[in-house]
Amino acid sequence: MFKPSVAYALMAGVLSFAFVNTASAAPFNADLSKQYMSGDKAAYLAGVHTKKGLDCAACHTTNVISDSETEINKQCVICHGSLEQMGAETSTQSPNPHKSHIGQMQCTACHSGHVPSVAYCTNCHDFPSLNKMKQGVSGLKAKFTDDLSKYEGLKPVKVEKTDLLIVGSGAAGFTASMAAREAGVKNLIMIEKMAVPGGNSQLAAGGMNAAGTKFQRQAGIEDNPQLMFDDTMKGGKNVSNPDLVKVLADKSNESIEWLDKHGATLSHVGQGGGSSAARMHGPAGGAFVGPYLSKFFRDEAAKSNLDLRLNTKLVKLIKGHNGEITGALVKGKHTGIYQIDAKAVILATGGIGANPALIQKLRPDISPEVKTSNQPGSQGDGIILGENVGAAVVDAKEIQLNPTLLVGSPVIVSETVRGAGAVFVNKEGKRFISELTTRDKTSAAVSKQTGGVAYEIFDQKVRDKVKQTGAAFELGLAKEGKTLEELGKNAGIDPKNLVATIAQYNKYAEAGNDPEFGRPKISAKVDTPNFYAIEVTPAIHYYMGGLKINPQAKVIDKNGKVIEGLFAAWEVTGGVHGKNRLGGNSISETITFGRISGEEAAKRIANN
Repeated sequence: MFKPSVAYALMAGVLSFAFVNTASAAPFNADLSKQYMSGDKAAYLAGVHTKKGLDCAACHTTNVISDSETEINKQCVICHGSLEQMGAETSTQSPNPHKSHIGQMQCTACHSGHVPSVAYCTNCHDFPSLNKMKQGVSGLKAKFTDDLSKYEGLKPVKVEKTDLLIVGSGAAGFTASMAAREAGVKNLIMIEKMAVPGGNSQLAAGGMNAAGTKFQRQAGIEDNPQLMFDDTMKGGKNVSNPDLVKVLADKSNESIEWLDKHGATLSHVGQGGGSSAARMHGPAGGAFVGPYLSKFFRDEAAKSNLDLRLNTKLVKLIKGHNGEITGALVKGKHTGIYQIDAKAVILATGGIGANPALIQKLRPDISPEVKTSNQPGSQGDGIILGENVGAAVVDAKEIQLNPTLLVGSPVIVSETVRGAGAVFVNKEGKRFISELTTRDKTSAAVSKQTGGVAYEIFDQKVRDKVKQTGAAFELGLAKEGKTLEELGKNAGIDPKNLVATIAQYNKYAEAGNDPEFGRPKISAKVDTPNFYAIEVTPAIHYYMGGLKINPQAKVIDKNGKVIEGLFAAWEVTGGVHGKNRLGGNSISETITFGRISGEEAAKRIANN
């Protein structure tokens, strides 16, 4: 790897200075360079490079700056090394600013040349140390909420054509792109408004629900699509669209097989709340399903040279004379407003979990103080713009709280941890609910405990078995003790009650019956040192509402008719989960309806 000092020396002879924020670079301007030699701008990366004797061509190797900024990032890597190499150099820092759980991030996601730099992870995490970046110091968080109406009358600077436009780069969008290409679509563009791909999918913890899989059979688990259908309907309070739920359940095994065929194997099977059988599939060893699948999809996209455009936001859907969707207006970070004509558009833009104003409008009963587990791009853009072209919205007020946000971080502690044997207690050291009931009931119960928090208590067996517990330890947010009494003292839980509660729980586990709270299939005792506690609290997690679709993932208008050319998948849609989503059904929905949207869009393209 080049050290910065060596790289600066190697590149200092290149002379064609032009720092800009537009698609085409302007000629050298001596007055512009002076702005970065002193004052506040001298602290920005542009100023740091200027004072080192470098010119613009050191970073800007072409007159065209793409919205994804790939050419700039190439120069960052040449000079400073890869993210992995930088992670090794900064390993003594806590947290390590270059160790990313969301993949190979672009350097420019955090480091800006001409404005103050903002660490991307501070959009979600409270890391005071990352508010003190060397270049362009800034504690400001980026703003992602936007008034989409202001783009209504704008004219594009250019027009492009493609067969398929996919909006959003979460698991649903990537799955749709793969399915569409397999069905024969050759010309495809995917846009993502954030600086990194992945959406909420990259944060998914638990797993993917599927019934009747080979991995269940190998583990001796009996399950079938009808049971998954029944559980999903019951969990959603029987207001889910049964046609969509049937698709979710009937095609779940097919989706597991599809992933496996492509090299993404979800062989670990765990128990999720509200499910009658263990059907939550994840990577071997119980690792987080989101990062695993996101890496898989990013690798697939790279192999296929997918035209993925980061920092590119959907601002308007375009309707044709007959009411069909013919494309979209998009806003590129550097390109500006331009038009993409397409024979089909797939919305995979996610929900509204990071838009507090919209949540308050829909659900004023949810306190604005409640945190969110969503990545900051979850603003509801696709739902708003879909509604603007006549799409119907269903279950608009159904917002799910997840009961187990890790206190001090936006990380969700998956139900997989409880399914493996973790026990809920409150500050008083007492159990208060079955650990494997539905999220709505658990969130309500946790909220009523002292301080609105609870603790997940587990032993060394669970820590060794479920890799997902590792995040709490890496963030320094897990408490431990060699005995339960010591754990109670360290975690601020009544030690005496904790010892008594776990002793009683172990008796229930030994008997295989929980007469107190009815935990299903109770068997794993908490009895192997060391012992651990993770503090959790409810947080806004999932939007069950969204655009109305049919089983073919086609968007339906307010008159009950299909909006031709417009498809949608995952959290941008409503109807699958009703009033409450079961853990594991989200990733299942992304893969199944992502596949369907890609296949159905391909059929339309072939016929037009």
